[in-house]
Amino acid sequence: MDETLRDGESAESAARRLALDKGEAVAKEAVDSLIIAADTLVTVEGEILGKPKDENDARRMLKLLSGRGHEVVTGIAFILRAEDVRHVVFSRTEVFFRKLSEIDIEDYISTGEYAGKAGAYAIQSAGGTLIESHSGSFSNVVGLPVTEVLKFASAFGIDRFPWKG
Repeated sequence: MDETLRDGESAESAARRLALDKGEAVAKEAVDSLIIAADTLVTVEGEILGKPKDENDARRMLKLLSGRGHEVVTGIAFILRAEDVRHVVFSRTEVFFRKLSEIDIEDYISTGEYAGKAGAYAIQSAGGTLIESHSGSFSNVVGLPVTEVLKFASAFGIDRFPWKG
């Protein structure tokens, strides 16, 4: 799927659009299913950071995030194609990186964890050591804001979850 950002597109708009595009691609094959799709972007000082292209791009992103705050924005699309229902919401979390040394960055790059991650890090794994603090949903930074999913699932008739008897 093409995840190219459009000129002038905000992180929120891009995350919503990309989540809907992902969901629509799956919905073509799963007509009778509820599809939940998400896309996460990182934004810092007006720059939107998607997935790094390579190690050098990951280094650039981590240096940019070092010692400052940024926002993680996730778009979540709910699609029930059989009923022609589409609903897209978003979640926003503020994350603060500690000041990273060159060694910190190289050690993290060596894990390979940056690949395929918006902003070149994963908070739920080794990338969590880069984080000083966050304000908002932790699961949003992981990539699927559970609270928002639960909140809107009931609108699609889902009121039971595997952990409920």
